[in-house]
Amino acid sequence: MSDTILAIDDLKVEFGGVTVLDIPSFCIREKEFVSLIGPNGSGKSTLLLALNRLLKPVSGRLSFRGNEIASRDDALHYRRRVSMVFQEPLLFDTTVYRNVASGLKIRGMGGEEIRERVTKYLACFNIEHLAHRSARKLSGGESQRASLARAFAMEPEVIFLDEPFSALDPPTRHSLTDDLEKIVRETGITTLMVTHDQSEALRMSDRIAVMQDGKIVQSGSPLAVMNNPVNEFVANFVGMDTILEGKVRRQDDGIVSVDVSGKEIDALGAAAPGDDVYCCIRPENVTIELTDPDDLTSARNVFPAVIRDIFSVGPFLKVVLDCGFTLTSFVTREAFAILDLKEGMRVFASFKATAVHLISLRK
Repeated sequence: MSDTILAIDDLKVEFGGVTVLDIPSFCIREKEFVSLIGPNGSGKSTLLLALNRLLKPVSGRLSFRGNEIASRDDALHYRRRVSMVFQEPLLFDTTVYRNVASGLKIRGMGGEEIRERVTKYLACFNIEHLAHRSARKLSGGESQRASLARAFAMEPEVIFLDEPFSALDPPTRHSLTDDLEKIVRETGITTLMVTHDQSEALRMSDRIAVMQDGKIVQSGSPLAVMNNPVNEFVANFVGMDTILEGKVRRQDDGIVSVDVSGKEIDALGAAAPGDDVYCCIRPENVTIELTDPDDLTSARNVFPAVIRDIFSVGPFLKVVLDCGFTLTSFVTREAFAILDLKEGMRVFASFKATAVHLISLRK
């Protein structure tokens, strides 16, 4: 693709003879923000290190702007055009100003240009007041701001971020995420970020890539990955709390009826009668009512249920329902109080056919 800035082909990394990364192909486009998500040990940070040429693969090709990075000189030239920020800030034992200026000095930039760059990015990350403070006296959030300012001051063409917010408390994390998103959009710097936080990935990314066992198993827009996972692993990882195994009974005009534990669930899809499938349903798409809403709702799926468990999940309550199969719903605290929900209570659960994502078990 003409707008591809970074591409890999047949990339393999091994540790102790064991393959830990196997990526047949992957590319990042100009000005794109891509998030890598996946469980611990799935290869996210290893991929970032390999892309940054800090880790040597056993095979494969890395290309930058269409040119293969093959020689040592190629790698040196490439490394001058990218930056990386690690989970733990790696700052020198000097002032914040000198830390942010360090890479620019190494590149032989003039004093006036260094001052302009450092001043600009200290302000971007709201740490200009810390310019002359020792890096040893910074909080965790301040240290990471300094680390980000140093990376962005290089004005790289690609920046790699390895879980830069994971060690921060929620308020600091949210504030820094706001600043980072603004700066990335303003500068247009191509960004690849490893994160465990799905809300960050949804909010900031143009594309999400899900990793499992050293492979990229799905890559697409945030909404596509979150709502149309390709397999059970991805569905679990992106928060499809309800994953039900069933068999297709019939298909009529795009509506698929699936037998799940003797109950019938309607979904949109192209599965054929007799197919074994997973029905995946996000908890935010399940509605709880005290009375049967059958005549008052457009939802095709309505089931009597008993509340089995209730958990607090941030601003929501997670309600686990027994409908003859297990179904999970997210309820706002306001709705929870109005409905006066309790464990053991009998209610009705409903969800639309469009809220059900089907995955064939034959895949």
